Amino acid sequence: MKLSVSEKLGKLGVNNDHLRQIVQLLKPHWKKLVLSVICMIGVGWAAAGTAYLIRPVLDKIFVDKNATMLKILPLAVLVIVTVKGICLWGNAYLTSFVGQSVVAELRRKLHDHIQMLPLPFFDNNKIGDLMSRMLNDVDFLQNTATSALTGLVRDGFSAMGLLWVVFYQDWRLALIALVLLPAGFYPLFKITKTIRGLAGKALAYMSEITVRLHESLGSVRIVKAFGMEEYEKKRFKAVNDQNLHFSIKITSITALSSPIMEFLGGLVIVFTVWYGGWCVIHGTTTPGAFFSFIGALLMLYEPVKRINKTIGLLPVGLMAASRVFDIMELPQEILDREDARDLPSINGSIEFRDVCFSYGDHDVLKDINITARAGEVIALVGMSGAGKTTLVNLIPRFYEVSEGGVYIDGVDIRDIKLSSLRSMIGMVTQQSILFNDTIRNNIAYGDITKGEEEIIAAAKAANAYDFVMKLPQGFDTSIGDQGVRLSGGERQRICIARALLKNAPILILDEATSSLDSGSENEVQSALDNLMVGRTTFVIAHRLSTIRNADRIFALTDGRILEEGRHDELLRKGGEYSRLYELQFAHLQ
Repeated sequence: MKLSVSEKLGKLGVNNDHLRQIVQLLKPHWKKLVLSVICMIGVGWAAAGTAYLIRPVLDKIFVDKNATMLKILPLAVLVIVTVKGICLWGNAYLTSFVGQSVVAELRRKLHDHIQMLPLPFFDNNKIGDLMSRMLNDVDFLQNTATSALTGLVRDGFSAMGLLWVVFYQDWRLALIALVLLPAGFYPLFKITKTIRGLAGKALAYMSEITVRLHESLGSVRIVKAFGMEEYEKKRFKAVNDQNLHFSIKITSITALSSPIMEFLGGLVIVFTVWYGGWCVIHGTTTPGAFFSFIGALLMLYEPVKRINKTIGLLPVGLMAASRVFDIMELPQEILDREDARDLPSINGSIEFRDVCFSYGDHDVLKDINITARAGEVIALVGMSGAGKTTLVNLIPRFYEVSEGGVYIDGVDIRDIKLSSLRSMIGMVTQQSILFNDTIRNNIAYGDITKGEEEIIAAAKAANAYDFVMKLPQGFDTSIGDQGVRLSGGERQRICIARALLKNAPILILDEATSSLDSGSENEVQSALDNLMVGRTTFVIAHRLSTIRNADRIFALTDGRILEEGRHDELLRKGGEYSRLYELQFAHLQ
């Protein structure tokens, strides 16, 4: 049964949807691509013109000794090489322009799409792998989308022009000379299929290299503290060597196409010289026609070899395209319902009604019922893995409930637009997540519309103003990667200032003081007290001493609420909360 073009591409592992997406990326640049194609045609026909002029140069000048042609033909050659040079420059410039534009646009789209993916995606994927796809794979895709494809077109036109010269000079000899050409395509397709398999492994190891770099450089203090430099060197060497192994394999297999074409070309040239020489000796063709034929034939093998090489490299670009577009095709952030609406203002009451949540087959939360009145402070306690962080992550819809619902002022949060919902929520987590920027810009991240006075007021309320003003550049001090130039307490107070600036009616504090020493904790706790005023607050507490004044405390075990009440009530009950309290303060007794 005859296969369609689409089916043939599929047998080579080429995803037609991805090819269509590449074409979509090129569409906005169609005018430049058309100009580039015109330049390619110019290059092709200039090559053909050069080969064609060999005949009149030999026959008219050297054989017939025509003085007029001695003036005309050199000028014709000069015009042809000038046109070819201009076309080569135009093709190179336009191809590069389109290629760089496509890369920039694709990286932007990929970055924007990744920003909108839900949190479970980031739980299951390595940041280094995503960086590799955005950097390395997009570069490989550029070669496919522009350099390789335009190279195929340029060399294709050159080959067509030279074929015309070859057949025009002697169509019988051309048919005989080119009969071996199709024999080179079978090994070419086999090579292409092999390279595609190797390309996937090479790109995977390139991703692993980025992952290793991201982990080792991002954790350099831990690496040095534990004296693990040699261990990290060995880990990096292992993945680097594997990437080298597959890259060399791809190079060695790709390089086979040139010897194959050289051998076939050699056979054709040997036969052509013998047969063409015989024709010249017997007067059936002129020396000019024969050398024009030979010149065109020799020139023809160069674009054919380049086409062979390009086709061999295409699988790497197409595999990179698959890795990029596989991410682009993932469903984005939890979507708004069609009838979802904005809530311009809220009182701040929050209710969990029969909420259940699962990761796949693993039940994390079961039958959660909590009602927080506006302005209340709700504390969640329990051993690690009890489900506390998962529970608060349901409020901003970082995760979607499996059963039941979460309500704000009686409105199901799924009926609220995601942007509106998250604008009502401020967060301070155990990990101080800051950007490699100035203190001013890190605080302003809470609300980029706020001015200098409001930023300073937020810093003062967060007990951060005094230490900030002691820094060399004050609010313009750059804090380094993840705020490395600040202490833990200072970093946390900057995060609190950011949340204060946002001024959201709902606040989530996820173990915001658990990693601090006593001195820093007092400063941060004071800032948190300022932050919680007038806000409905959910506090996940590691240190139970920090939640004595909570309006209600919920003790969780294995995703269930075991008990609730105020601090003193729960201690008197002698249940789970009392047990946790005794474990934490037993050393003081």
